[in-house]
Amino acid sequence: MQDEQDLLIVGEFNLMRGPENRNKPGGDITELLFFNEAISSLGLLEIPLLGKQFTWSNKQQPPLLERIDWFLLPSLGLKGATILVAEVPDHALYLIEVATDIPKGNILQFENYWMEHEHFLQVVQHGWSILTFQTDVAKNVTAKFKNLRRVLKTWQRNISSLSANISNVKLILSLMELLEAHKN
Repeated sequence: MQDEQDLLIVGEFNLMRGPENRNKPGGDITELLFFNEAISSLGLLEIPLLGKQFTWSNKQQPPLLERIDWFLLPSLGLKGATILVAEVPDHALYLIEVATDIPKGNILQFENYWMEHEHFLQVVQHGWSILTFQTDVAKNVTAKFKNLRRVLKTWQRNISSLSANISNVKLILSLMELLEAHKN
Protein backbone atom coordinates (compact mmCIF):
# COMPACT_ATOMS: atom_id res chain seq x y z
CA MET A 1 0.00 0.00 0.00
CA GLN A 2 1.35 3.41 -0.87
CA ASP A 3 1.58 6.20 1.70
CA GLU A 4 0.69 3.66 4.35
CA GLN A 5 2.02 5.90 7.11
CA ASP A 6 -0.86 8.26 6.30
CA LEU A 7 -3.57 5.61 6.11
CA LEU A 8 -6.12 4.95 8.83
CA ILE A 9 -9.26 3.02 7.98
CA VAL A 10 -12.13 3.72 10.36
CA GLY A 11 -15.61 2.47 9.82
CA GLU A 12 -18.85 0.97 10.88
CA PHE A 13 -18.41 -2.18 8.86
CA ASN A 14 -21.40 -3.97 10.43
CA LEU A 15 -19.16 -7.03 10.49
CA MET A 16 -17.54 -8.98 13.29
CA ARG A 17 -14.08 -10.54 13.35
CA GLY A 18 -14.94 -13.32 15.81
CA PRO A 19 -17.63 -14.70 18.13
CA GLU A 20 -16.17 -12.66 21.02
CA ASN A 21 -17.41 -9.54 19.19
CA ARG A 22 -21.00 -10.37 20.20
CA ASN A 23 -22.61 -10.94 23.61
CA LYS A 24 -25.02 -13.60 22.26
CA PRO A 25 -24.51 -16.53 19.90
CA GLY A 26 -25.22 -15.85 16.25
CA GLY A 27 -23.92 -13.86 13.34
CA ASP A 28 -22.89 -14.87 9.84
CA ILE A 29 -19.69 -16.95 9.95
CA THR A 30 -19.19 -16.56 6.17
CA GLU A 31 -19.16 -12.76 6.43
CA LEU A 32 -16.81 -13.01 9.40
CA LEU A 33 -14.36 -15.15 7.37
CA PHE A 34 -14.54 -12.83 4.32
CA PHE A 35 -13.97 -9.75 6.49
CA ASN A 36 -10.93 -11.30 8.20
CA GLU A 37 -9.56 -12.44 4.82
CA ALA A 38 -9.93 -8.92 3.39
CA ILE A 39 -8.12 -7.41 6.38
CA SER A 40 -5.35 -9.99 6.09
CA SER A 41 -4.93 -9.68 2.31
CA LEU A 42 -4.62 -5.89 2.62
CA GLY A 43 -1.96 -6.31 5.31
CA LEU A 44 -3.94 -4.29 7.83
CA LEU A 45 -3.62 -4.42 11.59
CA GLU A 46 -6.49 -3.98 14.00
CA ILE A 47 -6.07 -1.09 16.42
CA PRO A 48 -6.90 -2.21 19.95
CA LEU A 49 -10.14 -0.92 21.38
CA LEU A 50 -9.77 0.42 24.91
CA GLY A 51 -12.71 0.68 27.26
CA LYS A 52 -15.91 -1.11 26.33
CA GLN A 53 -15.89 -4.40 24.48
CA PHE A 54 -18.80 -3.58 22.17
CA THR A 55 -19.52 -0.59 19.91
CA TRP A 56 -23.21 -1.11 19.09
CA SER A 57 -26.38 -1.98 20.96
CA ASN A 58 -29.89 -2.70 19.71
CA LYS A 59 -31.12 -0.83 22.83
CA GLN A 60 -33.59 -3.59 23.69
CA GLN A 61 -33.97 -5.66 26.86
CA PRO A 62 -31.97 -7.82 27.05
CA PRO A 63 -29.63 -5.97 24.67
CA LEU A 64 -27.77 -7.44 21.74
CA LEU A 65 -24.24 -5.99 21.91
CA GLU A 66 -21.71 -6.22 19.09
CA ARG A 67 -18.43 -4.77 18.01
CA ILE A 68 -19.01 -3.68 14.43
CA ASP A 69 -16.79 -0.58 14.27
CA TRP A 70 -13.14 -1.12 13.39
CA PHE A 71 -9.90 0.87 13.27
CA LEU A 72 -7.34 -0.55 10.86
CA LEU A 73 -3.95 0.57 9.59
CA PRO A 74 -1.00 -1.01 7.79
CA SER A 75 1.56 -0.33 10.53
CA LEU A 76 1.55 0.50 14.20
CA GLY A 77 1.14 4.19 14.85
CA LEU A 78 -1.86 4.54 17.09
CA LYS A 79 -1.97 4.00 20.82
CA GLY A 80 -5.55 2.82 20.60
CA ALA A 81 -9.14 3.81 20.21
CA THR A 82 -10.95 4.54 23.44
CA ILE A 83 -14.73 4.24 23.52
CA LEU A 84 -16.42 7.24 25.01
CA VAL A 85 -20.00 7.26 26.27
CA ALA A 86 -22.66 6.37 23.72
CA GLU A 87 -25.05 9.30 23.57
CA VAL A 88 -26.13 8.69 20.00
CA PRO A 89 -29.01 6.24 19.57
CA ASP A 90 -27.07 3.02 19.15
CA HIS A 91 -23.37 3.69 18.51
CA ALA A 92 -20.37 4.61 20.61
CA LEU A 93 -18.15 7.70 20.33
CA TYR A 94 -14.37 7.26 20.08
CA LEU A 95 -11.21 9.03 21.09
CA ILE A 96 -8.31 8.02 18.85
CA GLU A 97 -4.83 8.68 20.21
CA VAL A 98 -2.04 8.99 17.67
CA ALA A 99 1.51 8.04 18.59
CA THR A 100 4.73 8.21 16.66
CA ASP A 101 8.32 7.06 17.08
CA ILE A 102 9.54 10.47 15.95
CA PRO A 103 10.86 12.35 18.98
CA LYS A 104 8.80 15.42 19.78
CA GLY A 105 10.94 18.48 20.25
CA ASN A 106 10.12 21.52 22.27
CA ILE A 107 8.03 22.98 19.47
CA LEU A 108 5.53 25.79 19.52
CA GLN A 109 2.17 24.69 18.21
CA PHE A 110 0.50 27.80 16.89
CA GLU A 111 -3.24 27.82 17.51
CA ASN A 112 -5.43 29.80 15.11
CA TYR A 113 -7.74 30.91 17.90
CA TRP A 114 -4.88 32.97 19.38
CA MET A 115 -5.38 35.55 16.63
CA GLU A 116 -8.90 36.15 17.92
CA HIS A 117 -7.62 36.92 21.43
CA GLU A 118 -7.72 40.61 22.30
CA HIS A 119 -4.10 40.66 23.58
CA PHE A 120 -2.49 38.57 20.84
CA LEU A 121 -0.96 41.44 18.84
CA GLN A 122 0.42 43.02 22.01
CA VAL A 123 2.07 39.73 22.99
CA VAL A 124 3.61 39.36 19.51
CA GLN A 125 4.86 42.97 19.55
CA HIS A 126 6.39 42.44 22.99
CA GLY A 127 8.10 39.18 21.97
CA TRP A 128 9.46 40.67 18.76
CA SER A 129 10.74 43.85 20.43
CA ILE A 130 12.97 42.06 22.98
CA LEU A 131 16.59 43.03 22.33
CA THR A 132 18.82 40.29 20.91
CA PHE A 133 22.33 41.78 20.87
CA GLN A 134 23.10 40.09 17.53
CA THR A 135 25.05 41.99 14.88
CA ASP A 136 24.45 39.53 12.05
CA VAL A 137 21.03 40.11 10.42
CA ALA A 138 20.20 36.39 10.06
CA LYS A 139 21.21 35.65 13.67
CA ASN A 140 19.19 38.65 14.82
CA VAL A 141 16.03 37.42 13.06
CA THR A 142 16.60 33.90 14.43
CA ALA A 143 17.01 35.27 17.95
CA LYS A 144 13.85 37.37 17.55
CA PHE A 145 11.87 34.27 16.51
CA LYS A 146 13.26 32.36 19.51
CA ASN A 147 12.23 35.20 21.82
CA LEU A 148 8.79 35.35 20.24
CA ARG A 149 8.41 31.59 20.59
CA ARG A 150 9.35 31.72 24.28
CA VAL A 151 6.92 34.59 24.94
CA LEU A 152 4.09 32.86 23.04
CA LYS A 153 4.65 29.57 24.91
CA THR A 154 4.46 31.37 28.24
CA TRP A 155 1.36 33.27 27.13
CA GLN A 156 -0.21 30.03 25.87
CA ARG A 157 0.17 28.37 29.27
CA ASN A 158 -1.64 31.31 30.85
CA ILE A 159 -4.60 31.43 28.43
CA SER A 160 -5.00 27.87 27.23
CA SER A 161 -7.42 25.67 29.04
CA LEU A 162 -7.57 23.04 26.29
CA SER A 163 -5.93 20.30 28.34
CA ALA A 164 -8.14 21.16 31.31
CA ASN A 165 -11.20 21.08 29.05
CA ILE A 166 -10.19 17.69 27.65
CA SER A 167 -9.74 16.33 31.17
CA ASN A 168 -13.11 17.71 32.21
CA VAL A 169 -14.84 16.21 29.17
CA LYS A 170 -13.25 12.81 29.86
CA LEU A 171 -14.42 13.00 33.47
CA ILE A 172 -17.96 13.92 32.45
CA LEU A 173 -18.04 11.12 29.86
CA SER A 174 -16.82 8.62 32.46
CA LEU A 175 -19.57 9.70 34.83
CA MET A 176 -22.15 9.41 32.05
CA GLU A 177 -20.85 5.91 31.28
CA LEU A 178 -21.27 4.93 34.95
CA LEU A 179 -24.82 6.27 34.91
CA GLU A 180 -25.55 4.36 31.69
CA ALA A 181 -24.16 1.14 33.20
CA HIS A 182 -26.31 1.48 36.33
CA LYS A 183 -29.40 2.39 34.30
CA ASN A 184 -29.51 -1.12 32.80
